[in-house]
Amino acid sequence: VEKAAEPADLSCTHPESWLSELVVISMQHFQKSPSRVLALVHMLYERILANNIMPKFFLFADTLSLGDRPMDTAERHSSASRPRQQLLDTTASQKSKLEPGFDLLQPTNVTALVGKTAYLTCRVHNLGDKTVSWVRHRDIHILTAGAYTYTSDQRFQALHKPNTGSNNEWSEWTLCIKWAQERDEGIYECQISTSPLKSHQYHLNVVVPTATILGGPELYVGAGSTINLTCAIHFSWEPPAFIFWYYNGAVMSYDSPRGGVSVITEKGNDVTTSWLLIQAAQPSDSGEYRCKPSNANMSSIRVHVLNGERPEAMQTGTAGPTLSSSCLLVSLIILYISYV
Repeated sequence: VEKAAEPADLSCTHPESWLSELVVISMQHFQKSPSRVLALVHMLYERILANNIMPKFFLFADTLSLGDRPMDTAERHSSASRPRQQLLDTTASQKSKLEPGFDLLQPTNVTALVGKTAYLTCRVHNLGDKTVSWVRHRDIHILTAGAYTYTSDQRFQALHKPNTGSNNEWSEWTLCIKWAQERDEGIYECQISTSPLKSHQYHLNVVVPTATILGGPELYVGAGSTINLTCAIHFSWEPPAFIFWYYNGAVMSYDSPRGGVSVITEKGNDVTTSWLLIQAAQPSDSGEYRCKPSNANMSSIRVHVLNGERPEAMQTGTAGPTLSSSCLLVSLIILYISYV
């Protein structure tokens, strides 16, 4: 076709004679008579199929810029069908690809002890090439992105657990807060870098060890009865090393001349309890009593010892949970030894 000087010369009555030759169509010919060129190409294609001949066939968009490497028929058909197949493959993969999401069964209310490490775990499925970030809600501060930390506070750290599940579709991204403080309490957001952004909120509660004297703030007892004060220590990551009892601001002495005073302490993982027992209460025992653990705040109660009066608030037994039989036995032994 390159030999044709005019569009009219593009017609050919016996193209079989040169089917095995190189066929070139320049941009100039195409611009002069595009319909004639396309008709010729179509006719050549039909003859190629009919004669089972594979000629060198190359359609130039611009003969000056595309170079002079010929393309055979197989390459041309492969090149022509490739974009459409790629489009179909891309569409199919997009339909089959699942969107990232959160595990909504994960607990979003997290409680941590002050001074200990807090862990906020965000479980995500089908993350793909997206990124998980942790953001502090109160100041919109990005704390972590992926496995990297973006804060000068070195207490914050990003932890990543390898993918799990039958198809490795689940991944865990944990915000670790070392030595948690009360100011760390609040809302934190786990975010996935989708468009639009996906986020899931978690609430962190930071609790401090608390001491409470049960039955307060006022306690009335009858003269001659036993004063039983119960101090319970909650939210302690370990039992207190010691618990002091104070009477009117002074540390109580359990071997004082008054006698009949004893303390029993039971240490537990969740709650530590201390009982202050004062036998044969007298009006002089009235006053303020305080319980002070080594790792918690101080709690107080005011005791009134009454002679013959029976106010509604008068203690009938104890100011809290009753002692177990073993604790009561130990208490009686201590009291007996103190009197002897």
